[in-house]
Amino acid sequence: MKSLGEYIHEIPDFPAPGVLFRDITGILDSGAGFRLCCQEMEARLMETDFDIVAGVESRGFIFGAPLADRFRKAFVPIRKKGKLPRKTVSETYSLEYGEATIEMHEDAIRPGQKVVLVDDLLATGGTMAAACSLVERLGGEVAMILFVVELQGFGARAGKLAGRPVETLLAFPGK
Repeated sequence: MKSLGEYIHEIPDFPAPGVLFRDITGILDSGAGFRLCCQEMEARLMETDFDIVAGVESRGFIFGAPLADRFRKAFVPIRKKGKLPRKTVSETYSLEYGEATIEMHEDAIRPGQKVVLVDDLLATGGTMAAACSLVERLGGEVAMILFVVELQGFGARAGKLAGRPVETLLAFPGK
C-alpha cells in the first residue's frame, strides 16, 4: 500500500523557475489515494468535538464534503465573492499582488457552533485566516483547521494562523 505522500507529484520549475510545485491531483486521480486521504483526515478528527465542516473554494469542497458525510455533519461552502446566492458576510485579505474576498452565507453558522475548516494547501495562511474570521464573526468557534499539505517555509502556523488548532496530513520544508 502506498503512503499518502507517494501520491504527490513534484513538478520542478512550476509555475516559475526555482519553484518545486507539489501537485495533489495525484491523490484525486487515484481512488486508493483519495480514499486514503479521506481516511487520514477522518482519523485526525476522531477526537474533535464539532458541529459543521466548512470548505474553502475550491479544493476545500473536494476534501470537506466527504468528511461532513462521514461524520454526519452539515457542509458549509466558503466561496469567492459573488458566488453565493443568499445574504453573505465577507472578508477581504491580502495576496502577494493585491486582495481577494471570500464569503459565507450569513446564516451558515449559528453562535456557539464548532467548525472544522478544510482546504488542500497551507502556504501563507491568508485565505484560512480570513475563513476563521468569517466563522468567528458569525459566533462560531474554530474547532480545527485541516489541510492535506503544508508548505512550512511560509511560516503560517507561527504567522497568520498562530494560536489556532492546525493539522496537516503532509508537511514539506520550504515554499
